[in-house]
Amino acid sequence: MKKSEVKNVATNRRAFHDYFIDDKIEAGIELQGSEVKSLRAGQANLKDSYAKIINGQVFLIKCHITPYVYSGGFDNHEPERQRRLLFHRKEIKRLERSVETKGCTLIPTRIYFNESGKVKVEIGLARGKRQFDKRDSLAERDAKRELDRLRKGN
Repeated sequence: MKKSEVKNVATNRRAFHDYFIDDKIEAGIELQGSEVKSLRAGQANLKDSYAKIINGQVFLIKCHITPYVYSGGFDNHEPERQRRLLFHRKEIKRLERSVETKGCTLIPTRIYFNESGKVKVEIGLARGKRQFDKRDSLAERDAKRELDRLRKGN
């Protein structure tokens, strides 16, 4: 892997199906040593995870990072512990206002290693989709796929 590449560890594809993602924000994440090793091995799952603001800090909840296999057992971490996300205070205030006024939810969309090798989490400011919205987006995606297929055929 080159130094300038971004390495995706986990993506939350379900988030794009269940929510309208209005805005995306990059955040650092506070991890233990064995968690970083597990992420390098690609052992993370964002399914059913969300972020929550508690006492002026943002936490990632229900994100499963599998314990590192090759650590000595006593060094391992709890797989679904709450992990603190690293935001500037102004960003936390802005997110807090959006969650309270607009009724948005903070959903992690992906975990990745940035160019400098740091673990980052992309948080989406999301609004829930209703069932008919989901059907509309599926129909829209199918129509786009069909148009692309027709263009490619000609």
